[in-house]
Amino acid sequence: MSNVDTRQVERDSLFLLAQLRVAGSDEMHRVKVRNLSAGGMMAEGEVKVARGETVSVELRNLGWIEGTVAWRQETRFGIAFADEIDPKRARAPVAAKKKDDSLYSRPTVSEERAANERLRKL
Repeated sequence: MSNVDTRQVERDSLFLLAQLRVAGSDEMHRVKVRNLSAGGMMAEGEVKVARGETVSVELRNLGWIEGTVAWRQETRFGIAFADEIDPKRARAPVAAKKKDDSLYSRPTVSEERAANERLRKL
């Protein structure tokens, strides 16, 4: 698609934090996700990237997504994803963990109340 074609693509304007890794480096960078579409995103952060560079970004509920830096302007830059994503999944709340997933979590009020009801009174 040309630049004119991509301006018509539906984007979700949002504010998320994401982790970004530049290809060839293990260093992680925190970036702000300014908008997101199925084919790419605009990020903002103090990370040194150049147009054409390969990056990976970890998006909430989606995991690591591969892409290429399409443009850069000061601290903002665009990433074109290698494969399309479902941007609505990134906007959705993080899925709740199962009860067994967290061994060190505090029981809920209802669990605590049920446990107290099972206790014998002396």
